[in-house]
Amino acid sequence: MTQTGITELQDVLWKAAAKLRGSMDASQYRDFVLGLVFLKYASSAFPGIPETARWPAVVAGSGPIGARIDAAMAAVMRAEPSLDGALPMIFGAENVDQRRLADLAGVIGDARFTGRDRESARDLLGEVYEYFLETFARAEGRRGGEFYTPKSVVKLLVDVLEPYKGRVYDPCCGSGGMFVQAEKFVLSRRGRSGDIAVHGQEANARTWRLARMNLAIHGIAGDLSARHADTFYEDAHPGLLADHVLANPPFNMSDWYRDTGDPRWRFGVPPAGNANFAWMQHIVSKLGPRGAAGVVMANGSMSSRQSGESGIRAAMVEADLVSCVVALPPQLFRTTPIPACLWFLSNDKGPEGGRDDRRGQVLFVDARSMGTLLDRTERVLTGDDIARIAGTYHSWRGGPSASRPYADEPGFCRSAALEEIRDHGHVLTPGRYAGAAETAGEASEPVRDRVERLTKELLTRFDESARLEQVVRTRLERLDG
Repeated sequence: MTQTGITELQDVLWKAAAKLRGSMDASQYRDFVLGLVFLKYASSAFPGIPETARWPAVVAGSGPIGARIDAAMAAVMRAEPSLDGALPMIFGAENVDQRRLADLAGVIGDARFTGRDRESARDLLGEVYEYFLETFARAEGRRGGEFYTPKSVVKLLVDVLEPYKGRVYDPCCGSGGMFVQAEKFVLSRRGRSGDIAVHGQEANARTWRLARMNLAIHGIAGDLSARHADTFYEDAHPGLLADHVLANPPFNMSDWYRDTGDPRWRFGVPPAGNANFAWMQHIVSKLGPRGAAGVVMANGSMSSRQSGESGIRAAMVEADLVSCVVALPPQLFRTTPIPACLWFLSNDKGPEGGRDDRRGQVLFVDARSMGTLLDRTERVLTGDDIARIAGTYHSWRGGPSASRPYADEPGFCRSAALEEIRDHGHVLTPGRYAGAAETAGEASEPVRDRVERLTKELLTRFDESARLEQVVRTRLERLDG
Protein backbone atom coordinates (compact mmCIF):
# COMPACT_ATOMS: atom_id res chain seq x y z
CA MET A 1 0.00 0.00 0.00
CA THR A 2 1.27 3.48 -0.86
CA GLN A 3 1.81 6.13 1.81
CA THR A 4 -1.27 7.93 0.46
CA GLY A 5 -3.30 4.77 0.92
CA ILE A 6 -2.00 4.36 4.46
CA THR A 7 -2.91 7.96 5.29
CA GLU A 8 -6.43 7.48 3.91
CA LEU A 9 -6.84 4.29 5.93
CA GLN A 10 -5.67 6.05 9.09
CA ASP A 11 -8.14 8.87 8.50
CA VAL A 12 -11.02 6.43 8.06
CA LEU A 13 -10.11 4.59 11.24
CA TRP A 14 -9.72 7.78 13.26
CA LYS A 15 -13.16 8.97 12.16
CA ALA A 16 -14.53 5.58 13.14
CA ALA A 17 -12.93 5.91 16.56
CA ALA A 18 -14.90 9.13 17.03
CA LYS A 19 -18.06 7.01 17.15
CA LEU A 20 -17.17 6.11 20.72
CA ARG A 21 -16.02 9.58 21.70
CA GLY A 22 -19.44 10.74 22.78
CA SER A 23 -19.80 7.98 25.36
CA MET A 24 -16.34 8.03 27.01
CA ASP A 25 -13.26 10.21 27.42
CA ALA A 26 -10.17 10.05 25.20
CA SER A 27 -8.12 7.87 27.52
CA GLN A 28 -10.89 5.25 27.57
CA TYR A 29 -11.58 5.00 23.88
CA ARG A 30 -7.84 4.80 23.25
CA ASP A 31 -7.93 1.36 24.90
CA PHE A 32 -10.99 0.32 22.90
CA VAL A 33 -9.63 1.33 19.51
CA LEU A 34 -6.12 0.00 20.00
CA GLY A 35 -7.52 -3.21 21.48
CA LEU A 36 -9.69 -3.77 18.41
CA VAL A 37 -6.83 -3.02 16.03
CA PHE A 38 -4.73 -5.57 17.88
CA LEU A 39 -7.48 -8.21 17.81
CA LYS A 40 -7.77 -7.71 14.05
CA TYR A 41 -4.03 -8.39 13.82
CA ALA A 42 -4.10 -11.37 16.19
CA SER A 43 -6.93 -12.96 14.24
CA SER A 44 -4.57 -13.75 11.37
CA ALA A 45 -1.16 -13.64 13.07
CA PHE A 46 -1.56 -16.37 15.68
CA PRO A 47 -2.36 -19.82 14.25
CA GLY A 48 -3.14 -21.30 17.66
CA ILE A 49 -6.28 -19.31 18.45
CA PRO A 50 -9.68 -21.00 17.97
CA GLU A 51 -11.96 -20.04 15.08
CA THR A 52 -14.46 -18.49 17.49
CA ALA A 53 -11.82 -15.91 18.44
CA ARG A 54 -11.03 -14.88 14.87
CA TRP A 55 -12.37 -11.63 13.49
CA PRO A 56 -15.05 -12.99 11.11
CA ALA A 57 -16.63 -15.05 13.88
CA VAL A 58 -16.45 -12.21 16.39
CA VAL A 59 -18.27 -9.67 14.22
CA ALA A 60 -20.80 -12.15 12.79
CA GLY A 61 -21.91 -13.74 16.06
CA SER A 62 -25.14 -13.09 17.94
CA GLY A 63 -25.73 -11.15 21.13
CA PRO A 64 -23.84 -8.07 22.39
CA ILE A 65 -20.61 -7.67 20.44
CA GLY A 66 -18.69 -6.55 23.53
CA ALA A 67 -19.05 -9.97 25.18
CA ARG A 68 -17.78 -11.69 22.01
CA ILE A 69 -14.75 -9.36 21.83
CA ASP A 70 -13.88 -10.00 25.51
CA ALA A 71 -14.15 -13.75 24.92
CA ALA A 72 -11.88 -13.46 21.88
CA MET A 73 -9.32 -11.46 23.87
CA ALA A 74 -9.29 -14.16 26.55
CA ALA A 75 -8.82 -16.86 23.89
CA VAL A 76 -5.87 -15.02 22.34
CA MET A 77 -4.16 -14.70 25.73
CA ARG A 78 -4.68 -18.42 26.43
CA ALA A 79 -3.19 -19.31 23.04
CA GLU A 80 -0.28 -16.85 23.39
CA PRO A 81 1.03 -16.98 27.00
CA SER A 82 3.43 -14.11 26.23
CA LEU A 83 0.36 -11.85 26.06
CA ASP A 84 -1.10 -13.00 29.37
CA GLY A 85 -2.66 -9.99 31.09
CA ALA A 86 -1.81 -7.65 28.21
CA LEU A 87 -5.13 -7.40 26.36
CA PRO A 88 -8.04 -5.22 27.50
CA MET A 89 -11.17 -7.04 28.71
CA ILE A 90 -13.42 -3.98 28.79
CA PHE A 91 -15.78 -4.29 25.83
CA GLY A 92 -18.74 -5.97 27.54
CA ALA A 93 -19.05 -3.47 30.40
CA GLU A 94 -22.50 -1.99 31.05
CA ASN A 95 -21.39 1.57 30.28
CA VAL A 96 -20.19 0.68 26.77
CA ASP A 97 -22.51 1.69 23.92
CA GLN A 98 -22.77 -1.64 22.08
CA ARG A 99 -24.28 -0.07 18.97
CA ARG A 100 -21.38 2.35 18.53
CA LEU A 101 -18.90 -0.41 19.36
CA ALA A 102 -20.41 -2.57 16.63
CA ASP A 103 -20.10 0.32 14.15
CA LEU A 104 -16.43 0.78 15.04
CA ALA A 105 -15.74 -2.95 14.74
CA GLY A 106 -17.42 -2.90 11.34
CA VAL A 107 -15.17 -0.13 10.03
CA ILE A 108 -12.04 -1.85 11.34
CA GLY A 109 -13.26 -5.12 9.85
CA ASP A 110 -13.78 -3.52 6.43
CA ALA A 111 -10.32 -1.89 6.43
CA ARG A 112 -7.88 -3.63 4.12
CA PHE A 113 -4.91 -4.51 6.32
CA THR A 114 -3.40 -6.39 3.44
CA GLY A 115 -0.17 -6.61 1.52
CA ARG A 116 1.76 -9.01 -0.65
CA ASP A 117 2.39 -11.26 2.33
CA ARG A 118 1.68 -11.62 6.02
CA GLU A 119 4.75 -9.57 6.98
CA SER A 120 3.71 -6.51 4.95
CA ALA A 121 0.19 -6.73 6.38
CA ARG A 122 1.72 -6.77 9.86
CA ASP A 123 3.86 -3.74 9.00
CA LEU A 124 0.74 -1.86 7.88
CA LEU A 125 -1.06 -2.73 11.11
CA GLY A 126 2.01 -1.60 13.01
CA GLU A 127 1.92 1.77 11.25
CA VAL A 128 -1.77 2.16 12.06
CA TYR A 129 -1.12 1.28 15.70
CA GLU A 130 1.69 3.89 15.89
CA TYR A 131 -0.56 6.46 14.22
CA PHE A 132 -3.25 5.90 16.84
CA LEU A 133 -0.75 6.14 19.69
CA GLU A 134 0.46 9.50 18.35
CA THR A 135 -3.05 10.81 17.71
CA PHE A 136 -4.34 9.74 21.12
CA ALA A 137 -1.31 11.37 22.78
CA ARG A 138 -2.23 14.65 21.09
CA ALA A 139 -5.88 14.28 22.08
CA GLU A 140 -5.03 13.61 25.72
CA GLY A 141 -2.65 16.53 26.07
CA ARG A 142 -0.36 16.33 29.08
CA ARG A 143 -1.45 12.80 29.99
CA GLY A 144 -0.39 11.66 26.53
CA GLY A 145 3.23 12.24 27.50
CA GLU A 146 2.94 9.31 29.90
CA PHE A 147 2.89 6.82 27.04
CA TYR A 148 4.24 8.57 23.94
CA THR A 149 7.50 10.28 22.89
CA PRO A 150 7.44 12.27 19.61
CA LYS A 151 8.68 10.11 16.76
CA SER A 152 11.38 12.52 15.58
CA VAL A 153 12.92 12.65 19.07
CA VAL A 154 12.95 8.85 19.30
CA LYS A 155 14.55 8.57 15.88
CA LEU A 156 17.26 11.06 16.86
CA LEU A 157 18.09 9.07 20.00
CA VAL A 158 18.28 5.83 18.04
CA ASP A 159 20.29 7.29 15.14
CA VAL A 160 22.89 8.67 17.55
CA LEU A 161 23.22 5.45 19.59
CA GLU A 162 23.03 3.04 16.62
CA PRO A 163 21.82 -0.07 18.47
CA TYR A 164 22.89 -2.64 15.86
CA LYS A 165 22.84 -5.52 18.34
CA GLY A 166 22.82 -6.37 22.02
CA ARG A 167 20.56 -5.57 24.95
CA VAL A 168 18.33 -2.50 24.69
CA TYR A 169 16.72 -1.22 27.89
CA ASP A 170 14.11 1.41 28.76
CA PRO A 171 13.25 1.87 32.46
CA CYS A 172 10.05 3.83 31.75
CA CYS A 173 9.08 2.40 28.38
CA GLY A 174 5.62 3.94 27.91
CA SER A 175 3.99 2.29 24.91
CA GLY A 176 7.29 0.86 23.66
CA GLY A 177 8.12 3.37 20.92
CA MET A 178 11.86 3.31 21.69
CA PHE A 179 11.97 -0.43 21.09
CA VAL A 180 9.98 -0.24 17.85
CA GLN A 181 12.31 2.44 16.44
CA ALA A 182 15.39 0.49 17.53
CA GLU A 183 14.08 -2.58 15.69
CA LYS A 184 13.39 -0.47 12.61
CA PHE A 185 16.96 0.84 12.76
CA VAL A 186 18.36 -2.69 12.85
CA LEU A 187 16.25 -3.86 9.91
CA SER A 188 17.07 -0.74 7.87
CA ARG A 189 20.78 -1.57 8.27
CA ARG A 190 20.23 -5.09 6.91
CA GLY A 191 20.19 -6.60 10.35
CA ARG A 192 17.78 -9.28 11.47
CA SER A 193 14.88 -9.34 13.88
CA GLY A 194 16.36 -10.69 17.08
CA ASP A 195 19.71 -8.88 16.77
CA ILE A 196 18.60 -6.80 19.74
CA ALA A 197 17.11 -8.13 22.97
CA VAL A 198 14.48 -5.81 24.43
CA HIS A 199 14.09 -5.23 28.19
CA GLY A 200 11.71 -2.67 29.65
CA GLN A 201 9.55 -1.62 32.56
CA GLU A 202 6.47 0.56 32.96
CA ALA A 203 4.68 1.69 36.12
CA ASN A 204 1.24 2.41 34.63
CA ALA A 205 -0.86 -0.72 34.07
CA ARG A 206 -2.76 0.54 31.03
CA THR A 207 0.40 1.88 29.40
CA TRP A 208 2.20 -1.41 30.11
CA ARG A 209 -0.53 -3.25 28.21
CA LEU A 210 -0.20 -0.81 25.29
CA ALA A 211 3.53 -1.53 25.14
CA ARG A 212 3.06 -5.29 25.10
CA MET A 213 0.52 -5.03 22.28
CA ASN A 214 2.79 -2.63 20.40
CA LEU A 215 5.73 -5.05 20.54
CA ALA A 216 3.54 -7.99 19.54
CA ILE A 217 2.00 -6.19 16.58
CA HIS A 218 5.51 -5.35 15.35
CA GLY A 219 6.71 -8.91 15.84
CA ILE A 220 9.20 -7.96 18.58
CA ALA A 221 9.87 -10.43 21.38
CA GLY A 222 10.64 -8.44 24.51
CA ASP A 223 10.81 -8.76 28.27
CA LEU A 224 8.61 -6.07 29.77
CA SER A 225 8.28 -8.00 33.04
CA ALA A 226 5.32 -10.09 34.14
CA ARG A 227 3.51 -7.03 35.45
CA HIS A 228 3.70 -3.28 35.67
CA ALA A 229 5.94 -1.92 38.43
CA ASP A 230 7.62 1.27 39.70
CA THR A 231 11.28 1.26 38.64
CA PHE A 232 12.47 2.99 41.82
CA TYR A 233 10.49 0.75 44.18
CA GLU A 234 10.87 -2.53 42.29
CA ASP A 235 13.53 -2.90 39.63
CA ALA A 236 12.11 -5.49 37.22
CA HIS A 237 15.52 -6.29 35.74
CA PRO A 238 18.04 -6.59 38.60
CA GLY A 239 21.51 -7.39 37.38
CA LEU A 240 20.81 -6.34 33.79
CA LEU A 241 23.72 -4.58 32.07
CA ALA A 242 22.54 -3.10 28.80
CA ASP A 243 24.45 -2.22 25.67
CA HIS A 244 22.02 0.60 24.89
CA VAL A 245 19.57 2.51 27.08
CA LEU A 246 16.86 4.69 25.52
CA ALA A 247 14.60 6.62 27.88
CA ASN A 248 12.21 9.54 28.20
CA PRO A 249 11.52 9.68 31.97
CA PRO A 250 8.76 11.91 33.39
CA PHE A 251 10.14 15.44 33.70
CA ASN A 252 10.79 16.83 37.20
CA MET A 253 8.79 14.08 38.93
CA SER A 254 8.18 15.10 42.54
CA ASP A 255 6.16 12.11 43.79
CA TRP A 256 8.57 9.19 43.64
CA TYR A 257 9.74 6.37 45.90
CA ARG A 258 13.03 7.43 47.46
CA ASP A 259 15.34 5.22 49.52
CA THR A 260 18.32 7.30 50.63
CA GLY A 261 20.40 4.12 51.05
CA ASP A 262 19.77 2.87 47.51
CA PRO A 263 23.08 1.66 45.98
CA ARG A 264 22.07 3.24 42.67
CA TRP A 265 22.83 6.70 44.09
CA ARG A 266 26.51 6.41 43.23
CA PHE A 267 26.95 10.15 42.64
CA GLY A 268 24.72 11.48 45.42
CA VAL A 269 21.21 11.07 46.82
CA PRO A 270 18.68 12.74 44.48
CA PRO A 271 16.39 15.36 46.05
CA ALA A 272 12.96 14.24 47.20
CA GLY A 273 11.25 16.88 45.07
CA ASN A 274 12.76 15.96 41.70
CA ALA A 275 13.57 12.52 40.26
CA ASN A 276 15.60 13.72 37.24
CA PHE A 277 18.94 12.58 38.66
CA ALA A 278 17.37 9.48 40.16
CA TRP A 279 16.47 8.39 36.63
CA MET A 280 19.90 9.38 35.38
CA GLN A 281 21.72 7.39 38.05
CA HIS A 282 19.44 4.38 37.62
CA ILE A 283 20.29 4.41 33.91
CA VAL A 284 24.02 4.62 34.66
CA SER A 285 23.65 1.59 36.94
CA LYS A 286 22.25 -0.37 33.98
CA LEU A 287 25.07 0.39 31.53
CA GLY A 288 27.36 -2.45 30.54
CA PRO A 289 31.15 -1.97 30.36
CA ARG A 290 30.85 -0.38 26.91
CA GLY A 291 27.22 0.66 27.23
CA ALA A 292 25.76 3.96 26.03
CA ALA A 293 22.51 5.77 26.81
CA GLY A 294 20.34 8.46 25.27
CA VAL A 295 18.01 10.20 27.73
CA VAL A 296 15.41 12.95 27.31
CA MET A 297 15.59 15.39 30.22
CA ALA A 298 14.08 18.70 31.27
CA ASN A 299 16.42 21.62 30.58
CA GLY A 300 16.87 22.25 34.29
CA SER A 301 19.00 19.12 34.53
CA MET A 302 21.80 20.92 32.65
CA SER A 303 22.18 23.80 35.07
CA SER A 304 20.16 23.32 38.27
CA ARG A 305 22.02 24.16 41.48
CA GLN A 306 19.21 23.23 43.86
CA SER A 307 18.97 20.38 46.38
CA GLY A 308 22.30 18.80 45.57
CA GLU A 309 21.61 18.32 41.86
CA SER A 310 24.67 20.34 40.84
CA GLY A 311 26.87 18.03 42.91
CA ILE A 312 25.42 14.92 41.24
CA ARG A 313 25.84 16.47 37.80
CA ALA A 314 29.43 17.47 38.57
CA ALA A 315 30.24 13.96 39.82
CA MET A 316 28.85 12.40 36.63
CA VAL A 317 30.90 14.78 34.50
CA GLU A 318 34.05 14.11 36.53
CA ALA A 319 33.45 10.36 36.12
CA ASP A 320 33.63 11.06 32.35
CA LEU A 321 30.19 9.54 31.75
CA VAL A 322 28.74 12.42 29.74
CA SER A 323 29.61 12.22 26.04
CA CYS A 324 27.14 14.69 24.50
CA VAL A 325 24.40 17.15 25.47
CA VAL A 326 21.90 18.43 22.90
CA ALA A 327 19.65 21.46 23.49
CA LEU A 328 16.38 20.75 21.69
CA PRO A 329 14.13 23.31 20.00
CA PRO A 330 10.89 24.33 21.74
CA GLN A 331 7.45 22.81 21.03
CA LEU A 332 8.65 19.29 20.18
CA PHE A 333 6.54 17.94 23.02
CA ARG A 334 2.89 18.86 22.62
CA THR A 335 2.19 17.21 25.97
CA THR A 336 4.35 19.58 28.06
CA PRO A 337 5.59 23.17 27.83
CA ILE A 338 8.82 22.28 29.69
CA PRO A 339 11.91 22.81 27.46
CA ALA A 340 13.88 19.62 26.90
CA CYS A 341 17.36 18.41 26.11
CA LEU A 342 19.12 15.13 25.39
CA TRP A 343 21.90 13.60 27.46
CA PHE A 344 24.11 10.95 25.90
CA LEU A 345 26.06 8.91 28.42
CA SER A 346 28.81 6.39 27.78
CA ASN A 347 30.99 4.03 29.75
CA ASP A 348 33.51 3.99 26.92
CA LYS A 349 34.80 7.19 25.32
CA GLY A 350 38.17 5.71 24.43
CA PRO A 351 39.72 4.85 21.04
CA GLU A 352 38.51 1.25 20.81
CA GLY A 353 37.05 0.17 17.48
CA GLY A 354 38.96 2.79 15.53
CA ARG A 355 37.13 5.66 17.20
CA ASP A 356 38.69 8.92 18.30
CA ASP A 357 39.79 9.16 21.91
CA ARG A 358 37.22 11.48 23.51
CA ARG A 359 38.05 10.87 27.15
CA GLY A 360 37.92 14.11 29.11
CA GLN A 361 35.73 15.81 26.47
CA VAL A 362 32.02 16.52 25.97
CA LEU A 363 30.29 17.42 22.72
CA PHE A 364 27.76 20.24 23.00
CA VAL A 365 25.11 20.67 20.29
CA ASP A 366 22.78 23.67 20.25
CA ALA A 367 19.80 22.57 18.11
CA ARG A 368 17.33 25.13 19.48
CA SER A 369 16.82 26.80 16.09
CA MET A 370 16.14 23.54 14.25
CA GLY A 371 12.86 21.83 13.44
CA THR A 372 9.76 22.69 11.42
CA LEU A 373 6.43 23.83 12.82
CA LEU A 374 3.47 21.59 11.94
CA ASP A 375 1.10 24.13 13.45
CA ARG A 376 1.23 26.86 16.08
CA THR A 377 1.85 24.41 18.92
CA GLU A 378 3.92 21.52 17.55
CA ARG A 379 7.36 21.29 15.97
CA VAL A 380 9.13 18.27 14.51
CA LEU A 381 12.74 17.56 13.68
CA THR A 382 13.06 16.85 9.96
CA GLY A 383 15.10 14.03 8.49
CA ASP A 384 17.82 16.53 7.59
CA ASP A 385 17.83 17.89 11.17
CA ILE A 386 18.22 14.40 12.60
CA ALA A 387 20.95 13.53 10.09
CA ARG A 388 22.88 16.71 10.91
CA ILE A 389 22.81 16.17 14.69
CA ALA A 390 23.53 12.44 14.52
CA GLY A 391 26.19 12.98 11.85
CA THR A 392 27.90 15.59 14.01
CA TYR A 393 28.03 13.16 16.92
CA HIS A 394 29.42 10.35 14.75
CA SER A 395 32.05 12.67 13.26
CA TRP A 396 33.07 13.72 16.77
CA ARG A 397 33.22 10.12 17.94
CA GLY A 398 35.06 8.87 14.85
CA GLY A 399 35.11 5.31 13.59
CA PRO A 400 33.08 3.62 10.84
CA SER A 401 29.98 5.81 11.29
CA ALA A 402 31.90 9.07 10.76
CA SER A 403 31.32 10.48 7.27
CA ARG A 404 33.68 13.44 7.74
CA PRO A 405 36.29 14.77 10.20
CA TYR A 406 34.81 16.64 13.15
CA ALA A 407 35.11 20.42 13.38
CA ASP A 408 33.49 22.87 15.82
CA GLU A 409 30.75 25.03 14.28
CA PRO A 410 30.16 28.30 16.17
CA GLY A 411 26.54 28.55 17.19
CA PHE A 412 25.88 24.84 16.63
CA CYS A 413 28.46 22.50 18.14
CA ARG A 414 31.66 22.48 20.12
CA SER A 415 33.82 19.88 21.83
CA ALA A 416 34.82 21.15 25.28
CA ALA A 417 37.47 19.78 27.60
CA LEU A 418 36.71 18.85 31.17
CA GLU A 419 38.83 21.75 32.45
CA GLU A 420 36.60 24.27 30.68
CA ILE A 421 33.46 22.59 31.98
CA ARG A 422 34.86 22.87 35.50
CA ASP A 423 35.43 26.58 34.93
CA HIS A 424 31.71 26.87 34.14
CA GLY A 425 30.74 25.14 37.39
CA HIS A 426 29.76 21.93 35.54
CA VAL A 427 26.85 23.70 33.87
CA LEU A 428 26.14 21.82 30.63
CA THR A 429 24.00 24.28 28.65
CA PRO A 430 25.21 23.88 25.03
CA GLY A 431 24.76 27.57 24.13
CA ARG A 432 27.36 28.46 26.75
CA TYR A 433 29.98 26.45 24.86
CA ALA A 434 28.87 26.59 21.22
CA GLY A 435 28.44 30.37 21.33
CA ALA A 436 26.82 32.39 18.56
CA ALA A 437 26.91 31.50 14.89
CA GLU A 438 29.41 33.31 12.68
CA THR A 439 28.21 35.36 9.74
CA ALA A 440 29.69 34.64 6.34
CA GLY A 441 31.99 37.68 6.64
CA GLU A 442 33.19 36.72 10.10
CA ALA A 443 34.08 33.21 9.00
CA SER A 444 36.59 34.54 6.43
CA GLU A 445 37.89 37.47 8.51
CA PRO A 446 41.38 37.03 10.02
CA VAL A 447 41.31 36.69 13.79
CA ARG A 448 43.54 39.75 14.42
CA ASP A 449 41.33 41.94 12.22
CA ARG A 450 38.17 40.63 13.86
CA VAL A 451 39.49 41.37 17.38
CA GLU A 452 40.46 44.89 16.33
CA ARG A 453 37.07 45.51 14.69
CA LEU A 454 35.08 44.17 17.63
CA THR A 455 37.19 46.20 20.09
CA LYS A 456 36.44 49.39 18.16
CA GLU A 457 32.73 48.52 18.08
CA LEU A 458 32.72 47.91 21.82
CA LEU A 459 34.49 51.19 22.61
CA THR A 460 32.07 53.05 20.34
CA ARG A 461 29.15 51.54 22.22
CA PHE A 462 30.73 52.50 25.54
CA ASP A 463 31.01 56.11 24.29
CA GLU A 464 27.40 56.08 23.13
CA SER A 465 26.29 54.64 26.47
CA ALA A 466 28.13 57.42 28.33
CA ARG A 467 26.53 60.07 26.09
CA LEU A 468 23.03 58.68 26.68
CA GLU A 469 23.68 58.52 30.41
CA GLN A 470 24.59 62.23 30.43
CA VAL A 471 21.44 63.11 28.48
CA VAL A 472 19.28 61.22 30.98
CA ARG A 473 21.01 62.85 33.95
CA THR A 474 20.52 66.36 32.45
CA ARG A 475 16.80 65.77 31.90
CA LEU A 476 16.31 64.36 35.39
CA GLU A 477 18.02 67.44 36.86
CA ARG A 478 15.60 69.69 34.93
CA LEU A 479 12.66 67.72 36.32
CA ASP A 480 14.03 68.09 39.88
CA GLY A 481 14.44 71.81 39.34
